[in-house]
Amino acid sequence: MASTMWTIHSERIVDGSRRAVWSIADVELPDGIRFEQYVYRAPAAAMMLMVREDAVLMMRRHRFVIDRWVWELPGGYQEHGETLAECAAREAEEETGWRPVESLPLVEVQPWVATADALNALFVSYGAEQVAERPPDINEAAALRWILLDEVPGMIAAGEIIGAATVVGVQAVLLDRLSRNRS
Repeated sequence: MASTMWTIHSERIVDGSRRAVWSIADVELPDGIRFEQYVYRAPAAAMMLMVREDAVLMMRRHRFVIDRWVWELPGGYQEHGETLAECAAREAEEETGWRPVESLPLVEVQPWVATADALNALFVSYGAEQVAERPPDINEAAALRWILLDEVPGMIAAGEIIGAATVVGVQAVLLDRLSRNRS
């Protein structure tokens, strides 16, 4: 395994903020080829899948970078002193007005492993309680909807659900549901 490891000679920061750091690494491949590689590092983020009655709560959002309207799970960056499970629950409530009844670890995703360190930890709650009629943060979602799990594969195929962590999360819940149904 060690024979395929890259050697990192140096890494210099070219830009950064509390939400992201861009750097350029001077790397060398095992065969001796040396080049510069851009690297993106972001703080850990967490997302929550709230599932009830075979539906998952999702948010309709516009993502300006890709200029598309998509359906996503609630989530956001981890705050100092907060566990990832606490982050997922807090973000779910802030963005949707629904509080998960539990925070069960589901899966961790690194969406862009060749260039980025941007951990997305996904949690699931089988149940949720509405604690606000309108989500407290008006900047997050144009709409909320409990989407039937049976609709999810078609929405992914149609490009309505495209975020890597959202796709992985809903597919993990679908696989879990399938395995429980076979038991």
